[in-house]
Amino acid sequence: MRTLLTLVAISALAFAQPAYKQLKYPKLGEVKIPEIETFTLPNGMKVFLLENHNLPLINGIALVRTGTLLEPADKTGMHIIAAGTMRTGGTKSKTGDQLDEQLEAIAAGVESSIDETLASVSFNCLKENTDEVLGVFYDVLTGPEFRQPKIDLLLMQYRSSIARRYDDAGQVNSSEFSDTIYGKDTPFGRSVEYETLDRIKRADLVAFHERYYFPANIQLAIQGDFDKAAMRARLEQIFAKWTVKQPPPPAFPKATHVATPGVYVGDKKEVNQTSFSVGHLGGMLSDKDYPALEVLSDILGGSFDSRLFRKVRTEMGLAYSIGASWGAGYLNPGLFSISGSTKSESTVLTLQTIQQEINRIRTEPVSDQELNDAKEKVLNSFVFNFDRPAKTLSRLFRYDYYGYPREFLFTYQKAVAAVTKQDILRVAKQYIQPEKFVYVAITNTDQLKTPLSDLKLPITKLDLTVKEPAKAVTAANPASLAKGKALLARMQTAMGGTDKLAAIKDITMVNKAELGPMKVNQKVQLILPDKVRQEQELPFGKVIAGFDGQSGFLVVPQAPSPQPMPPPVLKQVRDELFAMLVVLIQSDKIEGRTVNALGDNLVEISEANGNSGRLTVDPTTGLPTKLVVEAMGPSGKMEVERQYSDWKDVNGVKFPFKTVIVQGGKAAGVTIVETVQTNTGVKPEEIMKK
Repeated sequence: MRTLLTLVAISALAFAQPAYKQLKYPKLGEVKIPEIETFTLPNGMKVFLLENHNLPLINGIALVRTGTLLEPADKTGMHIIAAGTMRTGGTKSKTGDQLDEQLEAIAAGVESSIDETLASVSFNCLKENTDEVLGVFYDVLTGPEFRQPKIDLLLMQYRSSIARRYDDAGQVNSSEFSDTIYGKDTPFGRSVEYETLDRIKRADLVAFHERYYFPANIQLAIQGDFDKAAMRARLEQIFAKWTVKQPPPPAFPKATHVATPGVYVGDKKEVNQTSFSVGHLGGMLSDKDYPALEVLSDILGGSFDSRLFRKVRTEMGLAYSIGASWGAGYLNPGLFSISGSTKSESTVLTLQTIQQEINRIRTEPVSDQELNDAKEKVLNSFVFNFDRPAKTLSRLFRYDYYGYPREFLFTYQKAVAAVTKQDILRVAKQYIQPEKFVYVAITNTDQLKTPLSDLKLPITKLDLTVKEPAKAVTAANPASLAKGKALLARMQTAMGGTDKLAAIKDITMVNKAELGPMKVNQKVQLILPDKVRQEQELPFGKVIAGFDGQSGFLVVPQAPSPQPMPPPVLKQVRDELFAMLVVLIQSDKIEGRTVNALGDNLVEISEANGNSGRLTVDPTTGLPTKLVVEAMGPSGKMEVERQYSDWKDVNGVKFPFKTVIVQGGKAAGVTIVETVQTNTGVKPEEIMKK
């Protein structure tokens, strides 16, 4: 009975609640600017102080007038590596790891970072540890040591990210859209590449710090539980000895690239949906019409009740997600973009629907309801940038850094409140220019129901392959080439002779492999020279890969169906086929390959596409003892060594039944061959059987 009474009471209470549309909300509170003390230290550093005694915490941030836009093109990524290792590389007195231990013990932090137009060093701590943490902050800001092991670690991490650059279709869409509009050869669109990372040295990082990290080029903001007079005195004492001077930094470049309108398509056979973006350059925060454009973008695609969301997703069911934004920067234009994802087959219809909604907002006034709802949302979200003193200081601090007046926030609020339907129509016609649109679609073109040509726009194919670094190949001369050919012939003879090697048309191998702690059963079928099938029994299930010389497929556990082999895997398979010993040993008969002796028992084999390997010959037996190739691993370039042993005769040809894989001087795996069969009549259809 008690339960029944409780349910009745809850039901009655529920019926008594008003509908959400009947709820009344109080008027938004006014943004209030706290009392911020601003002054300049004797060394030229500008300081902002804000007392806030709500919690016994103190945090601060130094903004440095530099950024990735100022780094040299041939060393793209240098400023990121510098800012990333300012803290992790430690100081003259302590390593980065020692700083970690010191700061973790007192629940404090000191960090460094950089973006396009500013760098920063920040700190946070309990009030009681202020002096200690300020000391660490000072040391990191003024005297980073840039220790080489931390530089190497960060370079390795960035090489790893390059290797995975094109894995995620959504991220590829975002970066390709931005880079296409800003220009891939400009500071705004350049990418960090293996070769630019390879050029970065510790001396570059030291020079970067010396050039930009000086007092007159830095603004410091601190807020928290302190007395302003005492904090000012402490800062004057700490920074008194830092009097470094440099010329003012160069001006940041301007975004002047004019993108060619049209459709830019990136083909990813392994996906079954399209990630897309549509748009062009946006504007600046200082533009007089920025408030109206913010309201417009909210009406168009800023929320669940926006036009694009209602039409494209709710009514037509075309998109998983879709949204629009008018991007505005402090110093350079942002991007106007409409982005989302849809099924591959509905790509063109989705883009055509977006075109229709763009035309509608440029030709018809919005409704009163749309206008009022959008203005409320824009104003509400803006106010939350100032709901705490620390956030207010952060925003005003950046206004000052970029040369915006403190009153900008009030001007913006008033301008948003004053936006009319006529303003929305005017700015839509003036600023949204469909004839300049760039369309980026990352999709599986085989699954498109309607061709992209139906959009009646120029189509450009995007290159979604990672730029591999040039592999060093030793210069050859007639004598070294002749010696290389002789060394290769000796290995061919030792393995069974040229005729027996050339007679092999297909190979089937059953192996047991150990890759670190993981044990793997393998079956490999080869049709020489370039078709391969591999079946692997792994702890988490069976993986099958097939390659016909041009394309391939993967079958992996939990996947709904065979997947097209993505480009990074295709490259890996081609590299493996190049290193297949029974083929590599016949390189003197393969067009486009060079066989060059590097010593009495060392030969280098290379081909025009950049692949190369170095074979060492056993001076006694004439058999190859090891192969060294350069490969791209998860952390970038690395040398992989294959050590051959346990040679056995199979139909007159010797095969190594044991191969040890060595990476970085350490054994990384071993493969033991159980059986080898040759010329069993493997068919191409067997290779590609799914």
